[in-house]
Amino acid sequence: MRYRAAWITIALSGFLMVAAGAFGAHGLRDHVTPRLFDTFETGVRYQAWHTLAMLAVLVWRAHTPQPGQGWALKLWGAGIVLFSGSLYLLVLTGTPMLGVITPVGGVLLMAGWLALAASAWRARAPSS
Repeated sequence: MRYRAAWITIALSGFLMVAAGAFGAHGLRDHVTPRLFDTFETGVRYQAWHTLAMLAVLVWRAHTPQPGQGWALKLWGAGIVLFSGSLYLLVLTGTPMLGVITPVGGVLLMAGWLALAASAWRARAPSS
């Protein structure tokens, strides 16, 4: 199977996203402040959008491989771990210092979008 590790990573991210969302909605909401709950939801939301984006790029890559697609996937994966992961841990552990990691993850997420833009810019038009 081509790109097996990427498919597994995306599938696990999707699973964790749904699990975190369910945990937040059903197990966390009544145990943290509304501000912390919003922080947790932000982590879930960013993980959701970037997991879907990774899925779309992987499908594009399977049909029309272009330089830069792999970078977008790697940057988004690392960004999810650092951005969403730091928000999850900040809320669950009550350790505000983890918030210093979040912007690093955000920069990686943005860099992934720039890598995708560069990949699309360099893409060749399909031959007829």
